[in-house]
Amino acid sequence: MLRLVDSGICHPLYSVALEEAILESCSKGLMPPTLHLYVRDRPTVSLGYFEKLEAAVDPQAILDEGVFLVRRMSGGSTIFTDQGQLIFSLTVDQGAIPRPEDAYILTCGVIVNALRSLGVQAGHKPPNDIIVNGRKISGSAQTRKKGMLMVHGTLLVDTDLGRMMRVLRPRHDKHSRTKEQMTCLREELGRPLDMTEVKDALVRAFSEELEQSAVCIPVNEREKGRVKVLIEEKYGKEDFILQF
Repeated sequence: MLRLVDSGICHPLYSVALEEAILESCSKGLMPPTLHLYVRDRPTVSLGYFEKLEAAVDPQAILDEGVFLVRRMSGGSTIFTDQGQLIFSLTVDQGAIPRPEDAYILTCGVIVNALRSLGVQAGHKPPNDIIVNGRKISGSAQTRKKGMLMVHGTLLVDTDLGRMMRVLRPRHDKHSRTKEQMTCLREELGRPLDMTEVKDALVRAFSEELEQSAVCIPVNEREKGRVKVLIEEKYGKEDFILQF
């Protein structure tokens, strides 16, 4: 069985804290492997765990654009998210997918299949990007702790690419990004999409790949309590967000 948690539209701090609470539940054997889907309720920059703030974003643009700031538990690059992006996270026993590259092969393959079902031809650009017509539409990151693997990523549905570029610092490596190098589902399909349509495609693709039926099991009281504590003691604290 694959547990499905759909948090709908939620606060950025809730989303990062719940991902850790879900990982803890799975680690303790209290919950089965879990697929978590959500949309952040405001424009947000998500710092990779080891990223330095001023190297990754323009602090003045953060203020000018009214963008919220969180630091997540996975590494990888800093990203911009908004209500036009669907975010997914998959939490499983790390023994099931011991090699980091295999985690990306699995999840990126799932995203490619989901996009195909929506009428978009996409490809996996290793290690962790999804490309449509030469432009990036999805990226992912992962963390391994407490015997669990959590791999999560974004799918650009109808995001504000202009704001994304104003907030994020330009990169000067093989992962450099410009507005012209990014795309979203609305642009590729030429029509707006209901987020439910995208969620359904992802759930079907994950269920088929993992050969597990997805069953909705909502966040329980223990997890709600852990979310509250994690926000108060970790994710909501300025010294955690601004570390490094």
